[in-house]
Amino acid sequence: RDAVIYQVYPRSFADSNGDGMGDLEGVRTRLPYLRDLGVDAVWLSPFYASPQADAGYDVADYRAVDPMFGSLLDADALIRDAHALGLRIIVDLVPNHSSDQHEWFKRALAEGPGSPSRDRYHFRPGKGKNGELPPNDWESIFGGPAWTRVTEPDGTPGEWYLHLFAPEQPDFNWEHPAVGDEFRSILRFWLDMGVDGFRIDVAHGMVKAEGLPDLGSHEQLKLLGNDVMPFFDQDGVHDIYRQWRLILDEYSGERIFVAEAWTPTVERTANYVRPDELHQAFNFQYLGTHWDAEELRTVIDRTLDAMRPVGAPATWVLSNHDVTRHATRFANPAGLGTQIRLAGDRELGLRRARAATLLMLALPGSAYVYQGEELGLPDVVDLPDEVRQDPAYFRGAGQDGFRDGCRVPIPWTREGSSYGFGDGGSWLPQPAGWGELSVEAQTGEPGSTLELYRAALAVRREQPDLGAGDAVEWLRAPEGVLAFRRGDFVCVANTTGESVALPAYGRLLLASGEVTETDGEAKVPADTTVWWTRA
Repeated sequence: RDAVIYQVYPRSFADSNGDGMGDLEGVRTRLPYLRDLGVDAVWLSPFYASPQADAGYDVADYRAVDPMFGSLLDADALIRDAHALGLRIIVDLVPNHSSDQHEWFKRALAEGPGSPSRDRYHFRPGKGKNGELPPNDWESIFGGPAWTRVTEPDGTPGEWYLHLFAPEQPDFNWEHPAVGDEFRSILRFWLDMGVDGFRIDVAHGMVKAEGLPDLGSHEQLKLLGNDVMPFFDQDGVHDIYRQWRLILDEYSGERIFVAEAWTPTVERTANYVRPDELHQAFNFQYLGTHWDAEELRTVIDRTLDAMRPVGAPATWVLSNHDVTRHATRFANPAGLGTQIRLAGDRELGLRRARAATLLMLALPGSAYVYQGEELGLPDVVDLPDEVRQDPAYFRGAGQDGFRDGCRVPIPWTREGSSYGFGDGGSWLPQPAGWGELSVEAQTGEPGSTLELYRAALAVRREQPDLGAGDAVEWLRAPEGVLAFRRGDFVCVANTTGESVALPAYGRLLLASGEVTETDGEAKVPADTTVWWTRA
């Protein structure tokens, strides 16, 4: 309920064999770093067997590790070592769709129309005189229609299949009992290996509205997050999670489900974390909030108010593998969204990012940290087109395809072909100067972002009023400043561009910038968060 969970994007974390691609053994060797950072758990993005059409979110075998990342033995060693260090392991689960190279889908294509294998996916005849038009008007999240027409075994144009993401990612038909049986088995496979939980990809997906009705509009991406769609956030998905929860509760120890659920409101997100369903859901409303005191207070209050009735902990997150790093988002004017290809004001962005982190870590509930944010890494916004690998980029429409910028391998050392990532370069080029942001360069450096994170996580563990809970007590503060109390602990965040004078609320614990105190008054610089305690 109060854990700090660190997201590892395996291909960009650490490379043990010098092939330029991060792997599970690389993660395992860096686990002591994560323990010393002070996090409680590690969430691993997908490492399953996959053709990598969408960076592993197109799974060909849910019970195998892709050779790019290692083997099941490597996964077992990683889990065991993590547990020995006091870290929990959360793995990704991708239940909305498989790879088109999954054995089920290959069999469905081979067996042709009307076969039982096709019922495990959404195959439909096309519209039009000769079936040449898609079965409905749904659009892919990655751009273009959400349907692809297959060539039948006899060589003729045939049925269409549904894929809400890339054509290489056909959607499962969750009305078919075999799909539910298979995923309950997959859950047990990984739980038996010792994982501590699952992050559920597209947790708002899976169930489609009966009859797959037309939406009746174009540019459907703009509707996402604003309305319930016939393919997202359908009420039937909750029956699946109630079944899964029964399985998880059979296993000893504290194990969790975390939902990646993009919903229109935080109130609908709360439906996923009712007592008999999932444990946590990512707070995307918070992630998308600007560095503005009034906006932040509104989303904090709405989040806590929505989670309280269902008894679930709030979650807070600023960055992940799908959005521009917050050090770059906050470097730019508000209103540009969560995918930006502008460097902005680097100094301003880092100052705000540090302040936003202390604010996030002071809120009641669980916090998520994306690899490299503890180094203050910016997004790499100037990757040449020829090195880009985001599948959304190649589809031209839909998402902007800028996700590569937050996926550039992180720097560990000042020098080396990939700043300590591995001995053989890196799959995405790292910027010049990356070494000065490395773990080596920042370790032991007073005022560095890495040391700020280490200190903040240590204080969070030491202070009894930080972490779990479901409420904050707001204090009076000047415009543009947030101030709240939790027991003896007080947090103040100045989101303005000017320094402000405030009461010193007690003993100064930590600040994201230089705070001066005189005669019981504190001068808090622009874009700075401060922690005090009265104890």
